[in-house]
Amino acid sequence: MDNAAAITKALADVGPRLRRLRTERGVTLAALAEATGISKSTLSRLEAGQRRPSLELLLPIAQAHQVPLDELVGAPEVGDPRVRFQARCVHGRTHIPLTRQPGPLQAWKSIIPPDQSVPEMTTHEGYEWLYVLSGKVRLIVAGHDLIMGPGEAAEFDTRLPHWFGPGSDQPAEILSLFGRQGERVHLRAAPESRRRR
Repeated sequence: MDNAAAITKALADVGPRLRRLRTERGVTLAALAEATGISKSTLSRLEAGQRRPSLELLLPIAQAHQVPLDELVGAPEVGDPRVRFQARCVHGRTHIPLTRQPGPLQAWKSIIPPDQSVPEMTTHEGYEWLYVLSGKVRLIVAGHDLIMGPGEAAEFDTRLPHWFGPGSDQPAEILSLFGRQGERVHLRAAPESRRRR
């Protein structure tokens, strides 16, 4: 069933669902009209499928019956939340996207092989945040030349000359967050209320 047909069927099922819910609870149309402020005739037409359901009608009915709105409309279950990994190999490095939607901030897991130890400095628009999962990473940013181990993080403006690669003869795994146009990652080490003390 395509999306349009599924929506049409869901809307057609609302009326009978509303009637069943009301009658199962022993509520009359008059009592429901009084509780919702919706006229008895509108409620009757809604249950008969002669009136298109809208939020203005369904929200007060859901509140009167004390049920979630999705129970009235028969909303489908939320889809599978797992991210389906589609690894890419670019210049010998394996990159696995961890964000599914396009947007200004993207997350990646990358595996850097040990044979890519010759620095090739680059610059481009953006801001990057790196977190070392395993192995060692050598990071060069402007005048800084660092070796980072597991649990260490760095962030930098990618308009500065930079490069990162293996810091030993073993592969390294990193998490990388990249934002275009200088967008920075904002981390909170403690709730704001505790930081103010």
